[in-house]
Amino acid sequence: MKKSIPSYLSVLVIFFVAFGAVEYFVDSGDRPAFIKYPMVSVFLLVFLFLVIAIETTITAVNNVTYLLLTAEEKAKHNESKNWNLTENKWYKKLVGLLIKPEASEEISEDQLLLDHDYDGIKELDNNLPPWWVYLFYASIVFGVVYMVRFEILGADDQEMELKKEIAQAKIEVAEYMKTAPDMMDEKTVTLLTDAGDLAVGKEIFNTNCAACHRTDGGGQIGPNLTDDEWILGGGIKNIFHTLVNGGRDGKGMISWKGTLKPKEMQKVSSYVISLRGTNPPDAKGPEGEIYIE
Repeated sequence: MKKSIPSYLSVLVIFFVAFGAVEYFVDSGDRPAFIKYPMVSVFLLVFLFLVIAIETTITAVNNVTYLLLTAEEKAKHNESKNWNLTENKWYKKLVGLLIKPEASEEISEDQLLLDHDYDGIKELDNNLPPWWVYLFYASIVFGVVYMVRFEILGADDQEMELKKEIAQAKIEVAEYMKTAPDMMDEKTVTLLTDAGDLAVGKEIFNTNCAACHRTDGGGQIGPNLTDDEWILGGGIKNIFHTLVNGGRDGKGMISWKGTLKPKEMQKVSSYVISLRGTNPPDAKGPEGEIYIE
């Protein structure tokens, strides 16, 4: 059997067709299928290996068989391998060179000439090339499939896919914000109760906040942090917000977002809440309003 396509090309074509089919039919979201489903890559690589092994084996057998041929048989074999594109049956079929027996009589140009005449330019009534006709039929089939899939079955178009991907990205960003310490804000901050976290918060508080609030939180220049009254609101979110943005304009606490990281401010805020009800001696009087969580 004569081969019109080299073995290495057929292997690549088979591999990429299989890979493309998997990418098209396997729903892998926004990631390629070979990343989300590594077994797909393993399967394709094994398949490619088997195809290469088969092709190599066949080539080796053909080479051995060729060596066993006589000189005359080798000459016939070499002659049969000379492949001419213009003599190929499929090529003739695609460009319309195959002539049916009943249409083998020669047709003159006058018989094909149409009545169209524009500035001396005339037109022949030639048939369209079969390859063009086949492509036209294929485009009709594609149009029907496209119409059924998107207009009747309601498959997602590009705009809908984009909207879904944006919505999914927002969900993933929100999930990431919940656990990303350096991306934390007053909406995502949570109260810490672990003794280790509170110990770190106490250390940061004594270093940066004790000058105004005292080490026991009883208040000095700044307000008392151990009672139920709060000027800018209590609770983890309000305290975190105050640390990030600062207190009252002109006379309140400075903003600490340039000094402390979000995770550090979360630990300080949690430590401040742990001071509630400790009633230190000589505490400053209440300021603000009673805060109820």
